[in-house]
Amino acid sequence: MYAEERRRQIASQTAVEGRVNVTELARRFEVTAETIRRDLAVLDRDGIVHRVHGGAVATQSFQTTELSLDARLRSAPTAKSAIARAALDFLPEPHGGMFLDAGTTVTALADLIADTNKAHQWSIVTNSLPIALNMANKGLNDIQLLGGSVRGITQAVVGDMALRTLALMRADVAFIGTNALTLDHGLSTADAQEAAIKSAMVTNARKVVVLCDSSKIGNDYLVSFASIRDIDVVITDSNAARSVVEELRETGIEVVLAE
Repeated sequence: MYAEERRRQIASQTAVEGRVNVTELARRFEVTAETIRRDLAVLDRDGIVHRVHGGAVATQSFQTTELSLDARLRSAPTAKSAIARAALDFLPEPHGGMFLDAGTTVTALADLIADTNKAHQWSIVTNSLPIALNMANKGLNDIQLLGGSVRGITQAVVGDMALRTLALMRADVAFIGTNALTLDHGLSTADAQEAAIKSAMVTNARKVVVLCDSSKIGNDYLVSFASIRDIDVVITDSNAARSVVEELRETGIEVVLAE
């Protein structure tokens, strides 16, 4: 595991649990305690955690507020529509498979997919109740809704059952939404259970396409579910900061600015 990835996971664990211990982290990541102390020093320097005796505690810099599904659907509708249209260029080949997570921009993409005459060519797996219902209502048969618990605020399926199912699956493309994107913290969201589903989709897809309107770039949420290194494509709108776009491209990520 790269040091950057280990530090990202340490930051997420600290944010979720509030406090971490050097000895336990060393055991978890199978590295020395001194390596963990160096990781915590870097994270402390960057303001991501606060070092304390024997470990670190969380800072208060990560957002935790979640908007309702209706509120998120009303946010930046023009940008989301443009991003969804641009994402059609990254659909897998006929008879390929894709993951669609419960993001609202991904929902906009799912609506477009359902309206195409090629929609039956793909196998689709999702943890989004609205996506599954909409596609089923439009006559698509090869839609798999993950089983598990349903989070009312996002209408996303989460939990161990969904994770166990995803562990057995592979997809050509994962279309992933995010609450926030930064170079340091990667992709992040407010809820650990939803983060786990997103992370599993990222891990089990050949290509990861992130749908992220410009208002989310530069923000940090509680739980990081993927590092920048995990991403192949970012589709955002033309209001995205040019400096961030160039930094993403310098890491090898394809950045599409949807008009």
